Amino acid sequence: MRLSRLVPMQPVKHLPASVSFYEKLGFTVENRDDERGWAMLRNGPCQLMLDQSINPHAGMPRGAVLYLYPDDVTEFHRRARENGLAVPELDTTFYGMLEVRFEDPDGNRLWIGQVAASD
Repeated sequence: MRLSRLVPMQPVKHLPASVSFYEKLGFTVENRDDERGWAMLRNGPCQLMLDQSINPHAGMPRGAVLYLYPDDVTEFHRRARENGLAVPELDTTFYGMLEVRFEDPDGNRLWIGQVAASD
């Protein structure tokens, strides 16, 4: 059996705030049900679900990270800041990625990067 795609589902506490955050990162809403607290978002070929019904167990840390690969991480970073998000400076990692790391309003970790240009 082969899988045809994978769509991450992020637990959120307040759907409207989370949708607004991801829209500032360039995602658009494909489907949304505020009554159920669920939304499907898209940015290019990438999809992401947000769901209020996912309740992490008390005392368990969230260990997942969404790693996003934009075509141009510098432009992505600039637009995120332009849209009012407080994101740190871009950094070149020891593994050769130009990257920025931050959290969404619910503490879900996001790392955004692309291969750093070599000098």
